Amino acid sequence: MASHSDTLVVFFGATAGANGGKLGSDEREIILLVWQIVDLHEKKVGKLHRCLVKPDTVELTDQCKEETGLSLDDIVTAEPLDKVLQQFHQSVSSEVKCLGRSSYTLCVNSPLVVRQVLHPEASKKNLVLPEGFFSFVDVRKEFHRCCPDAGPVEKLTVSSMLEHVGLPAVSEQLTGVREVKSLVQLTLCLLDEPYNHKFSCVETVKYKFDSGTCSKAEPVDSETVIRARGLPWQSSDQDIARFFKGLNIAKGGVALCLNAQGRRNGEALVRFINSEHRDLALERHKHHMGSRYIEVYKATGEEFLKIAGGTSNEVTQFLSKENQVIIRMRGLPFTATHQEVLSFLGPESPVTDGAEGLLFVKYPDGRPTGDAFVLFSCEEYAQNALKKHKQILGKRYIELFRSTAAEVQQVLNRYMSTPLIPTLPSSPILSVPVLATPPFLPTASSTRDCVRLRGLPYAAGIEDILEFMGEHTADIKPHGVHMVLNQQGRPSGDAFIQMKSPDKAFMVAQKCHKKTMKDRYVEVFQCSTEEMSIVLMGGTLNRSGLSPPPCKLPCLSPPTAYTTFPTLPASLSEVALYQPPLLAAPRPPQTPAHSPAHTLAYYPPQPHLYMNMNMNYTAYYPSPPVSPSTVGYFAAPPGAVAAAVTAQPHHAAAAASPVLPQPGALVRMQGLPYNTGVKDILSFFQGYQYAPDEYSGVVQMSEQARSLIQPKEWLCL
Repeated sequence: MASHSDTLVVFFGATAGANGGKLGSDEREIILLVWQIVDLHEKKVGKLHRCLVKPDTVELTDQCKEETGLSLDDIVTAEPLDKVLQQFHQSVSSEVKCLGRSSYTLCVNSPLVVRQVLHPEASKKNLVLPEGFFSFVDVRKEFHRCCPDAGPVEKLTVSSMLEHVGLPAVSEQLTGVREVKSLVQLTLCLLDEPYNHKFSCVETVKYKFDSGTCSKAEPVDSETVIRARGLPWQSSDQDIARFFKGLNIAKGGVALCLNAQGRRNGEALVRFINSEHRDLALERHKHHMGSRYIEVYKATGEEFLKIAGGTSNEVTQFLSKENQVIIRMRGLPFTATHQEVLSFLGPESPVTDGAEGLLFVKYPDGRPTGDAFVLFSCEEYAQNALKKHKQILGKRYIELFRSTAAEVQQVLNRYMSTPLIPTLPSSPILSVPVLATPPFLPTASSTRDCVRLRGLPYAAGIEDILEFMGEHTADIKPHGVHMVLNQQGRPSGDAFIQMKSPDKAFMVAQKCHKKTMKDRYVEVFQCSTEEMSIVLMGGTLNRSGLSPPPCKLPCLSPPTAYTTFPTLPASLSEVALYQPPLLAAPRPPQTPAHSPAHTLAYYPPQPHLYMNMNMNYTAYYPSPPVSPSTVGYFAAPPGAVAAAVTAQPHHAAAAASPVLPQPGALVRMQGLPYNTGVKDILSFFQGYQYAPDEYSGVVQMSEQARSLIQPKEWLCL
């Protein structure tokens, strides 16, 4: 883009926090602005201006005090940002007019002061920036065009550029004044012989976000996409664009993510015009939108297309009208017609092109879903429509929300496309009894030879756990580390470890409890293999004992707390028991540095595991709202368990399997009085059948065990 100005305003800014290459990364407010005019035609300079700015939060970091030389006393009496910007506009306009020019362009040493500081802060404070702040030239890029041998743009500094052209460093002591004088000196040098440079590479800042559509066939560069997480559920694409104010988002480049129920989950994928803007967006990680901090991560073009891309001609035609405000209606009666919806919205919120501005969402067979999208030509009409939120149409209340073009595509794709998770094929060999627990869980046992780690850092891995346990690592069973993941496939902060004996587990719980891992203390509890299996299935383990997993487990009659199933046939092959999509391939064993003789293999979560089970892992392992992902956990290898089952005789396989032999089921009784005896327990179960030879299955717990946990009894029925 060519410059239409013969005047440059060399501009510098500093914040109350990080400056230099990290300017704007910590959301600190502006405390200093310095500027000076350069007439490109006459090669003259104007008066230098230096203004202190009073931030809303009068606080300076030690780094800021050291770099700028300012103190709280200096800024406490300064003018606020809006007054200083007004002063800037008046002084620059006056000087430009005196020079006989009509416009000016900012000249900065880095785009950070404009893109990462001025525009975000002005947006948060609802300030209107002068038009001159929406275009600028970067001295480093202009210098690189003149002197390409000076090095890459990212590594150019004011001092290195002055040294390259043979200019002396400015001796000024005041921060800001020194930088501006150096840039002015460098600019005049580029204008003279032998360079005769013309400042024509003008960068712009978009005034507003442009909504639009995206085709699935459109190529999207992964270096331009980010994922924002933790957004308020009512956020619109304009709210997200405002969060990234100063950075240029591609047309239609905001895609709000929906959960399995079609509701927003607090995530969005944002596509920028180039990788430079994407990298600047990543610097806004944990910046705030209102009172919430927003996490910003890298994403891929494939992820963006999966959310925002569409192929429906109906949607394309509906969204072809530009500069429209989109409202989503949810909960419509299935019999609602276009005319009824238009009447519901009323004359104060006319729909664009009448019925053509209304899109009903339907299933592939034509049945209505109760959702619809409506176009309005201006913000006023949309606001009037939103006032109808939760008003009655027919016999149902209607929800109205702001929406985006990407959300229209996503909702239509969700209802019109085939299921994302295909149904697993049934086994053609034989019918396998339904298992209450995954077949590769460790053998259920009441022996307390396990420990549970709670409160792990989410970034903690197997190696971190081994380091945390120290000398006790040698007492871990092979394949005995189980990382618990939540419903989205992310770490839940919990892990289970199988030890070689209950005594080893007890020692670990005593010595490692509340020990620190990565600035977080970790709780360590002794538990049994059965308790571990229940938790891995979605149940809970706390001081009150076990709570069953939130899924429907088959029960015996009369019902018991937990159930068991018939022994699997000894002739059952591994192929029949584990369908190919369910087999988990272990990662190569990893040898810890401090325990070379002990190796552990662990397994990544599998995308096809337990998708047919009605579990709610999130209720027990809460996490920030995220896109639907996978569910699973690191566990012992299924292939090894299956091989053990098929290799042993029938009775041996039954003994080694977590499935108990028939007849008989293990029942745990909780909350018994302390003076309860065996007779009391047998009397309690009077009328039920139990094996006469299994009275010994009633186990009284020792006094030592009573002091550690709640009283429990076990009985074989």
